[in-house]
Amino acid sequence: MADAAVRPNKPATAARTPAGGATPAPNSAAEASEPRIDVEGVTDMLLGTWADTRREAREMLKDPAFWRVDGLGMDEHRERVLRQLHLLVENGAVHRAFPVEYGGEADNGANIAGFEELVVADPSLQIKSGVQWGLFGSAVLQLGTKEHHDKWLPGIMNLDIPGAFAMTETGHGSDVAAIGTTATYDPEAQEFVIHTPFRGAWKDYLGNAALHGIAATVFAQLITNGVNHGVHCFYVPLRDENGDFLPGIGGEDDGLKGGLNGIDNGRLHFDQVRIPRTNLLNRYGDVAPDGTYSSPIATPGRRFFTMLGTLVQGRVSLDGAAAWASALGLHIAITYATQRRQFDSGGGSEEVVLLDYGRHQRRLLPRLATTYAQIFAHDEFLQKFDAVFSGAADSDADREDLETLAAALKPLSTWHALDTLQEAREACGGNGFMFENRLVGLRADLDIYATFEGDNNVLLQLVGKRLLSDYAKQFKGKDARALAAYAVGQTAGKVFHGAGLRQLGQAVGDLGQVARSVERGLRADQQHQLLTERVEQMVADVAARLRPAPKLPPAEAAELFNQNQSELIEAARAHGELLQWEAFTDAVNRADGEGTRQVLTWLRDLFGLSLIEKHLAWHLINGRLSAQRASAVSAYIDRLCARLRPHALDLVEAFGYAPEHVRAPIASGAEKQRQDEAREYYARLQASGEAPVPEKAARRA
Repeated sequence: MADAAVRPNKPATAARTPAGGATPAPNSAAEASEPRIDVEGVTDMLLGTWADTRREAREMLKDPAFWRVDGLGMDEHRERVLRQLHLLVENGAVHRAFPVEYGGEADNGANIAGFEELVVADPSLQIKSGVQWGLFGSAVLQLGTKEHHDKWLPGIMNLDIPGAFAMTETGHGSDVAAIGTTATYDPEAQEFVIHTPFRGAWKDYLGNAALHGIAATVFAQLITNGVNHGVHCFYVPLRDENGDFLPGIGGEDDGLKGGLNGIDNGRLHFDQVRIPRTNLLNRYGDVAPDGTYSSPIATPGRRFFTMLGTLVQGRVSLDGAAAWASALGLHIAITYATQRRQFDSGGGSEEVVLLDYGRHQRRLLPRLATTYAQIFAHDEFLQKFDAVFSGAADSDADREDLETLAAALKPLSTWHALDTLQEAREACGGNGFMFENRLVGLRADLDIYATFEGDNNVLLQLVGKRLLSDYAKQFKGKDARALAAYAVGQTAGKVFHGAGLRQLGQAVGDLGQVARSVERGLRADQQHQLLTERVEQMVADVAARLRPAPKLPPAEAAELFNQNQSELIEAARAHGELLQWEAFTDAVNRADGEGTRQVLTWLRDLFGLSLIEKHLAWHLINGRLSAQRASAVSAYIDRLCARLRPHALDLVEAFGYAPEHVRAPIASGAEKQRQDEAREYYARLQASGEAPVPEKAARRA
């Protein structure tokens, strides 16, 4: 498909420009006689590989029994969410990932797709169900063996065994390998002794721990015969039939939080708590009755990362849920922006709808483009996840790629969700601050997404290390001559980009209308080149600075890495952005219909150019763009926003949300009714001849 960067017809606009600076635009592509997207077709694209599952989940969530009730106190909210979990069981909505022999469907991709949809009902419901079946249940399934599955999975699936996932500690969040809880084997009793030796080792922030959990999958350092074999997972009963803690177990309620208050987060601690040897979830490491340790994975480091890798679905689901929460926020804000009117040009002319203002377009439409990119990237990510967990593509390399994708994409989508929901809130003014319009509640609930299932900065550091590792592999086994040639190439590249040669070429091409030149010169291939080269150059620069590290004492090597940590994380972020751009482009290329391809191309270009604009200083410093072309990028983004303005409603309609999912009065049409009522009132008043005369007009008379 030819990259459609130039729209053949100018948008239909009125001649008048109001005092506020906005030129009235058609509210829809149909009004503007524009090429239009096939809304239903784009919805199919966005819902992705498991579209049927998503539609099934959305149909279920039209039932008000699943909706968040605003104004509930913490205790009432928690009990409502627990009841909703039982409704999920009744609807068969939580069993998709479990084995067929236990009543599941063994469909990992569908499970995540359906789970993500719960965010529109109540993020507390989504996360509490994720704790029960995606973390607690998944730990038993993925880390246990058939004995454990037979014993506990049926009760976990039907909610007879509500449970907690006890990994995080007060003193150790992202650094799981360093947790303080121990599980010491007693060969005489054939039991493990679970113990939290100090306050920082208490398990913390655990859903289901404060009230509802009767068991937990507890991660602890496995010690047997005086040897610490690293972190393993144990099934530990917590409470008796009366809901009281069992002997040796204590805990606290985390209490009111900044969001997700329908979840009973709490702390747990263990004082020499004994459990049977067979409560070790022993798929990757086992202890014989005499205390002998064995594992199919020889090295402790690889064993640790294999065990944690089996639980990657938490990051996968957060990536998708955050992207769809952004979609919901934009649906609300953009719908409102096409109805709410503010300011006129004086003289009694009509007020202008918010989305006709260039600044309002700039606030919302690039975020809409990013949300599309993230949804398309997530579906590709989910396909990779399903292939690994179904066994279709489950090599060590596949799992490593999956974990890298999770660490690259989850930070970008969760940060984007917080930014988008906040901007949407502000773009809706006082109405956006009203809880009934969803935006402040979603923003508060999704706040924690940026740090749980892995702090975003730590995850991006993991991605950066993988990029460095892959970069180093290019030189493995190369002889001195090849390395010397590469060094010369790098030097030539630095000179080429840094000495103005490329800038000179751009300046020649930029003669004439600069904005039009940008339009010609920053289409798909050029966007891809700029985004790719940025990742490559940043990784190469960090690698060059870290090259002395292997020869330095450990403390100095650590300090050298620390000095480059921020840039490494930025390289990882750039890598994630590139993946999203590529996924968006893949979607554009498979779109059916000329109008759909045209509009999605503009939206993809808006995403790509917004990334270039965000990092414009880097492109200038590194000689990737001339100053003239760089200065025109922002102007062209403004043009793209204006070009996409008539398509905004179609693009949010394509998210496929029904009124029962949106549940925001300002996106219900009520604002349009108010505006129409006001306009009709003034029209009647003017026609009656009884309208008061403005003071300025009276003075002129």
